[in-house]
Amino acid sequence: MRICLLCIIYLFVGTLSAQTLEDQISGLNQEVKALEQQKMGVLGKIEDLKFKKIQRDLDVVQLPKLQPGDVLVRHSALALAYCEEHEQARWVAHIILPDVISGTVFRSNDFRPDPDVPTGSAVEADYFLKSMKPDSTFSYDGFGYDRGHLAPSADFRWSQRALSESYFYSNMSPQLGVFNREGWGSLEDKIRGYLYRNKGVQLYVVTGPVLTPDLPVVERGVNKVSIPKLYWKIALDLEHQRAIGFVMPNRAITEPTGSFVVSIDSVEKLTGLDFFAGLPDAVENAVEAQVVVQDWLPDTGGSDDVKPLFAPDLPRNHFNTVQAKKYMGKSDVVDVCGTVVSARRSRNGNILLNLDKAFPNQVFTIFIKKEDIPNFSYDPELAFKGKSVCAKGRVLDLDGVPAMFIDNENSLKAFRED
Repeated sequence: MRICLLCIIYLFVGTLSAQTLEDQISGLNQEVKALEQQKMGVLGKIEDLKFKKIQRDLDVVQLPKLQPGDVLVRHSALALAYCEEHEQARWVAHIILPDVISGTVFRSNDFRPDPDVPTGSAVEADYFLKSMKPDSTFSYDGFGYDRGHLAPSADFRWSQRALSESYFYSNMSPQLGVFNREGWGSLEDKIRGYLYRNKGVQLYVVTGPVLTPDLPVVERGVNKVSIPKLYWKIALDLEHQRAIGFVMPNRAITEPTGSFVVSIDSVEKLTGLDFFAGLPDAVENAVEAQVVVQDWLPDTGGSDDVKPLFAPDLPRNHFNTVQAKKYMGKSDVVDVCGTVVSARRSRNGNILLNLDKAFPNQVFTIFIKKEDIPNFSYDPELAFKGKSVCAKGRVLDLDGVPAMFIDNENSLKAFRED
């Protein structure tokens, strides 16, 4: 049998070339992984520096003085004065960074005791009892109050660590559900909305309950947490020397948010606290006397905002954005329909479509992860602007806003041609 020497040489060289190319690809992939790890390390260092800056800036404007018996506790992106007598914070101070606009971290729900409160913070059993059923699921016996955030978790969307720390029970206070999820939540949204209208600024925010000796307590709770009748929140834009205060009752809020606007001077008289004492006297006196509602609560209804789709016009088992709220956190797969009034792409490349009301006042958000975008034969960010759509999936709770993650175009359909 004759052997083709040239053929053997070509085969040998080809094999070496293939192996070399494969090795090169593998080597480059390893370089990519190393760069990604290096990037994560650098981002971690940047985050640590932001935490240090937050604490420094809070100290520059100065935290309120501690009341007798209160303990100062600092976490990465906030500081609080814990009042053992009432088993909650007397005040919580934090800074909302411009980073919140592009933040993509959502609520973690990892409620837990605060390990830095020396006397021990409130705990889960101050708000409800949880017991395991025979099928390994849990039953809940609530005491009638939400674990209301003082510093809202959504203000820390830029950092997983900061957001998680907002779930310490030292940052919770007993709030009626109709107050926490509606009026109070709306106020929190409007404060964040200020950053979207004033790009690049940071807000100094201090929040707390009005704690008085005569408050009722959660009788069934283990620590008898006080139930505040009033809550307050103040915000300062130092760059533009603007400030505002709010005082809200712990009840269903039917009045416009502007009805609860007060000066910071008024909050100081109500609470006995002194805010922003580190500012020059002239600046402090000027901002704390302000009551300029329009700076903070302009007409937030965007020109593109629309009414929810009329429920009786929807197909069977389809729901509008108002009805969607009933399905938050449940396992039901439902169709939610509305009009795409705004769309944006996050810093990480994810797409968010807001139905009926534009960001940051959205009432329902469709979330498409970056890695799922190739599953669409069109650009989801552009295809449905101004059109009515129906999204199919489970309704999640993203900081009080109903939302749905979809991963392919079969889960998002035009409802009708507009």
